Amino acid sequence: MKQARFILKYICHFFSAYHTKGFGVHSPFIFQFLNNVIYDRNKFYVFDEIEKIRIELLQNKQTIFVKDFGTGSDRNRKVSEIARKSLKSPKYGQLLFRIIQNVCPENILELGTSLGITTAYLAANSSKSKCITLEGSSEIIKIARDNFEKLGCKNIQIIEGDINQTLELALNKLQTIDFAFIDANHSSQAVLHYFQQCLPFASSNTVMVFDDIYWSDDMEFAWKSIKNHPKVTSTIDLFQLGIVFFNPDLNKKHYKMYY
Repeated sequence: MKQARFILKYICHFFSAYHTKGFGVHSPFIFQFLNNVIYDRNKFYVFDEIEKIRIELLQNKQTIFVKDFGTGSDRNRKVSEIARKSLKSPKYGQLLFRIIQNVCPENILELGTSLGITTAYLAANSSKSKCITLEGSSEIIKIARDNFEKLGCKNIQIIEGDINQTLELALNKLQTIDFAFIDANHSSQAVLHYFQQCLPFASSNTVMVFDDIYWSDDMEFAWKSIKNHPKVTSTIDLFQLGIVFFNPDLNKKHYKMYY
């Protein structure tokens, strides 16, 4: 039932999305963002290095104990299964890299480290950026740290624990958020709580990206609530990801794009 709903939502998105690479987009800022970030396909050397780690994870049959504060379903899982089911695809990891390259953030926040592949894409653009990522499972953190060491990512700090308790600490460490990737508890209550907590630390130049915005009716409700927030000026809906802007120079408008 859930899968059928997801497929139907994707079909609706496909036919309603503006998939002409910026045609009909009147905002110069959004037009530039679409063409220079979303539809750009330039490859960077770091992509191959990160994807090499992904292949290792997909072949890793080690079993670890995963503590999940979001669902409460703590259990043993194979690393390969986590890599297959939880990691963002190369396509979206590399999109996040390009967003970071465009935004040039000093302070990056990620909610949900998983095995660290997405985190690496967020942190790899500049060693001068500061990336704080939050993860609940100590066993997953060990693997993520090992991956960061292999990639030479020295600008990442992992904070372990329940995000409901650690987010405030991370925000106080950063002071301001230039970019945030929200990929943790997939419930509207949690996502909207994270969003409200982050808002006081956001500026007009901040970009937030929300993962799995059509995961469920509940997540879709969270996405609609975020879009309608008075501080949000424009959004780009890529179905898998929702990108949020706070720039007051932008007219309030929401774009659906095929990606």
